[in-house]
Amino acid sequence: MPITIQPLTLGNALKIISDADSDGTSENNVNDGAATVYGIDIDNVAAATTYFKAWNAAVPTVGTTAPDLIIGPLAASTRRTVVISGGLSFATALSFASVTTAGTAGTTNPASDVVVEIVVA
Repeated sequence: MPITIQPLTLGNALKIISDADSDGTSENNVNDGAATVYGIDIDNVAAATTYFKAWNAAVPTVGTTAPDLIIGPLAASTRRTVVISGGLSFATALSFASVTTAGTAGTTNPASDVVVEIVVA
């Protein structure tokens, strides 16, 4: 499913980047350059434990490029919201994926959807 970007109408530059089917294929450079992340909501609909991984890179290689951020483990059928007060800077680009294995080497796709929404500026 394609990534969608929805601007927030709060008089600022915030927007929500949504992916209704995050998996082991990296969504690359989703903010078209640098991004500051203020919140991440991950809904693990999958039947297996899942890890959300994010990179400060335009085109990371899932399983080879060390992630700059890992959120997990997220048990099957759970949802987690992470608020980052002050923001987390991705100075180059923001890319992300969801896999069933922790650490850098994990590449296995979840068996079903992982819904990710990220608030960025």
